[in-house]
Amino acid sequence: MKPLDGFRVLDLTRFLSGPYCTMVLAELGADVVKVEQPGTGDDSRRLAPKVNGESYPFGMPNRSKRSVSLDLKDERGRAAFHRMAARADLVIENFRPGVVKRLGIDHESLREVNDSLLYCSISGFGQTGPYRDRPGFDIMAQGAVGFLRMTGHPDGRPAKVGIAINDIAAGATAIYSILAAELNRRATGEGDYIDISLVDAGLAWTVWESGAYFGSGEEPAPTGTRHRRSTPYQAYRTADGYVTIGANNDRLWRRLVVDGLERPHWLEDERFATLTARMEHIDELQEEIEEVTATRTTAEWIKILDRAGVPGGPVLTYAEALADPHILARGMIGNVEHPIIGPMQTIAPPAKFSSLEFDIQGPAPWLGQHTTDVLADAGLTEDEIEALYADSVAFDEHPDMQGR
Repeated sequence: MKPLDGFRVLDLTRFLSGPYCTMVLAELGADVVKVEQPGTGDDSRRLAPKVNGESYPFGMPNRSKRSVSLDLKDERGRAAFHRMAARADLVIENFRPGVVKRLGIDHESLREVNDSLLYCSISGFGQTGPYRDRPGFDIMAQGAVGFLRMTGHPDGRPAKVGIAINDIAAGATAIYSILAAELNRRATGEGDYIDISLVDAGLAWTVWESGAYFGSGEEPAPTGTRHRRSTPYQAYRTADGYVTIGANNDRLWRRLVVDGLERPHWLEDERFATLTARMEHIDELQEEIEEVTATRTTAEWIKILDRAGVPGGPVLTYAEALADPHILARGMIGNVEHPIIGPMQTIAPPAKFSSLEFDIQGPAPWLGQHTTDVLADAGLTEDEIEALYADSVAFDEHPDMQGR
C-alpha cells in the first residue's frame, strides 16, 4: 500500500512545474488524471526528440499518469470535468491567473460540487501582486530572482542555471504544500487553495544568499564554481579535466595541504593561514592549487583526496554521470515500456524508503488514452461519452489501440 492510494488528482498542468509535482504524487500512489486539450494536449508533447511520433521529453515528467482529453471551452466538456471534480481530492493547474475563472473551473466554481476539494495553482508570479498577469516561464523567474546575475563566471554575460531550477522549485514546493494540505484535510475535513509561484519558490531557495544580503547588504555575484563564503571549494584543473575539492574548514584544509597536495608550508603562508586570508587571496590560491593539480589526472586526484579524507570528485558530462557505476548501483536509471515508443529509460525516484513503496508506475499516456474509462468512472453513460467523441469534445489519439 502506498501513502496516497485512493487520492484522486485532476492535473491541468503543462510543461514542467506542475507535471513534475503530479509525477511524484502519482508515484506515491495518487491516481493522477492528466486533462488535456483535444488534438494538441500538453505543449511539451511537441518537444523533440520523438519516437514513433511521441515526445520522449514529455514522457519523463508525465509517466505514471492517465490522460483524458476534453475541450474545456465547450460547455459539455466543462460539465464532464465538473463531474470528475466532484469525485476528486485535488485539482492542480498552471495557467495564467484568470484563465480557469473564465473557463468556469476555478476553485470557487468547483467548491460548489466538492466543498472539501484541494486546489493548487502554479504560475510565474502568483495570483496576487502587480505582476500577477505576466506570463512567466522558468527563464523569466530566474531573471526575476537574481539567478541570472549570480550564475556563471565573473564579468560574463548573465547565465541561467543548467536545469529549469525555478520550475522544479515550484513543483517541489507544490508537492510538500499539497501533502500538508491533505494532512490538514484528513484531520479537519476542510479543503484548501494553494497559490504557488515560480518566483517565490526560487527565491525561497536563496538561503545563504539572503543571509549575506540581510546581514551586510552583500549581493551575490557570479563566482564560477567557487563557494561564496569558503575556499578551497571549487573545481580545479587537472591533467585531463577538472576535479572538485571541498576543503572548506580548517581540519580539511590541513588534510588537503599536508596529505593531499603535499604543500605543508601553506599552513604558515600568511596568504592562506586562515579562512579570511584564503578568501582575500582566492585567485592566488587557485593558481597555486592548479599548479599542483595539473600534474595528475582527475582519477589520480580522486584517489589521493580519498586517502587524505578530503571531499573531492570528478566534473562529469551528463552522459558520463548517467553511466557512472554509483548512479547505476543506486538504481537511478529506470525502465518503462511505452505502448507506442517501446522501451524507455527514465530517471527513477530519488528517495529510498525502508518499507514504503515509491517507484515508477508506468509510462506516460498517449493523448486521451484513458478518456473513456475516466468519463465512465465519473458517471457518464456510454451514449454521453460517444456523443462527446462524435462532436470532438472528447478525444483519443489512438482509438484503434483501445478496442473501443
